[in-house]
Amino acid sequence: MSDKPVVFSGIQPSGTLHIGNYYGAVRRWAAEQGHNFNIFCLVDMHAITVPQDPAELREKTLETAAILLAAGIDPQRSALFVQSDVGEHAQLAWLLNGIASMGQLQRMTQYKEKSAERREQSTVGLFTYPLLMAADILLYRTNFVPVGADQKQHVELTRDLAQRFNATFGETFVLPEPTIPALGARIMGLDDPTKKMSKSGGRSGHAVGVLDSADAIKSAIMSAQTDSGSEISIDRDRPGVSNLLSIYIAATGTTREAAEQHFAGKGYGTLKREVVDALVAELAPLQARYAELRASPDHLRALLTRSATAIRPIAQQTYADAKRAMGLGLGSPGGQE
Repeated sequence: MSDKPVVFSGIQPSGTLHIGNYYGAVRRWAAEQGHNFNIFCLVDMHAITVPQDPAELREKTLETAAILLAAGIDPQRSALFVQSDVGEHAQLAWLLNGIASMGQLQRMTQYKEKSAERREQSTVGLFTYPLLMAADILLYRTNFVPVGADQKQHVELTRDLAQRFNATFGETFVLPEPTIPALGARIMGLDDPTKKMSKSGGRSGHAVGVLDSADAIKSAIMSAQTDSGSEISIDRDRPGVSNLLSIYIAATGTTREAAEQHFAGKGYGTLKREVVDALVAELAPLQARYAELRASPDHLRALLTRSATAIRPIAQQTYADAKRAMGLGLGSPGGQE
């Protein structure tokens, strides 16, 4: 593996990848590949913490991989693979079950939110989801984990588990640091700009998918919620207009000051039309490259398999070290199990 710092990023291959994902994470991932050794993992095992159709999950896994590649993820410079193709993710997660406490997992915000209405029917996987995420990160001796503010708690749990493991069984894991991007991290829902745009929103007019047609983009943006008043500026008390202007800034690469000056004296209709034009122009090259990649599914599968094969020895060694430290198995010291 490279001697550069290791950066791990995971993305679930379920739901619809939207512009919030693209501007908040994917575009930045592609731009920053040269700075570190980047690992991009399609976390399909996380997806099954809620019910999934098997055929659709496989299709969405290929779709997400193709979008990442089309957005500029370079398999020659970064690792891009499917989580379930590296079995050590699940194996290490089980070892972490032996040191995590029920109280820790019960305090996880996302579990409390997702299980609030139907806790008795929630899967055990939803409860132990943070342990699998911790295993994802620790397997590759990760230094940095780019996350949104809502995921920072999971990285903090990962650090706590790693520290506890190292203190109990000897130095085994690297302690990762969460990194929260200052810009572009939160594109809000078009139908409710007080809530983050969601892959699982499912509502018409909630999000713009990165693969949406020009007509679909226009329909979603033109129906987006705005606010009272007429000034076009970033203002926390006017979330609808602020969200649209934020999307315009992200799509055009302009500054907040330049964007506000550009729209001075103009109406919401003008803002929406220019947001549509900017998004269509930004996404068209990605969509064209995506179509090329999906035209060769065997090539896409082979690329993901090669990447998993290349990255797996790191995971194998970390898991073997952890297993041996805990006194499991009778494998030869210093060797892989």
